[in-house]
Amino acid sequence: MVTAAAREIKDHEVVFVGMRLPLLAFCLAKATHAPHAIGIFENGVIRDTPAKGPIVTMADPPNQTEALRLCPLSEVMTILSRGKVNLGFIGGAQVDIYGNVNTHLVRGEAGPVRLPGSGGGADIACLARKLAIIMPHEKRRLVPRVDFITSPGWGDTPSWRAEQGLERGGPNVLITTLAVFRFPRGRAQLASIHPGVDAEYLKAETGFQYQVRPELEVTPAPTGEKLEIIRFFDPDRFWTG
Repeated sequence: MVTAAAREIKDHEVVFVGMRLPLLAFCLAKATHAPHAIGIFENGVIRDTPAKGPIVTMADPPNQTEALRLCPLSEVMTILSRGKVNLGFIGGAQVDIYGNVNTHLVRGEAGPVRLPGSGGGADIACLARKLAIIMPHEKRRLVPRVDFITSPGWGDTPSWRAEQGLERGGPNVLITTLAVFRFPRGRAQLASIHPGVDAEYLKAETGFQYQVRPELEVTPAPTGEKLEIIRFFDPDRFWTG
């Protein structure tokens, strides 16, 4: 998942990094194919180099040390709102076939369960030029329709975003623990399956019916060099364990 996420980061791009696995993905991309990418973080950190040591959160000292800038939240959100962010990462409790993400509430057998809410997720989903969603793959998470739209994807049609005044962006990729999906026409399409994942198992663990890309691939496994980089930043396997 980390290496798949890192491949979404292009050189010279501005990336709204977020938490958890995208932290490692940004460090990996910076250390390999995207040395000129710039990472901005919700707590006001702006970096043009990888973190200086292992990190668990965006506020850890190694992520702040020698940062390009430490600024207020309002400044990084202004960069986002001006359309300067090429790629934003978010996660969630649910995602549907249109890339809508829910972090507000889920409806269980015992009634609705409240979740943490948006944070900056809705802003990133609305304002970044491209959106990458990264989350665990479970049938209860990948659903036909989310219980609540916290961070809008493609609504329910490719034209929905424009109709709402969202003139840029939209989900480009969904990276899960089992596979990678793309959104060529505003609907999830299976692009690659991770090594060792059975196609029938993937189908059974997905709550929506997806199309399959004609040139379906196996997600490239991380090389030894990339694993060493990931383990440098996550030596205790806090995120990758």
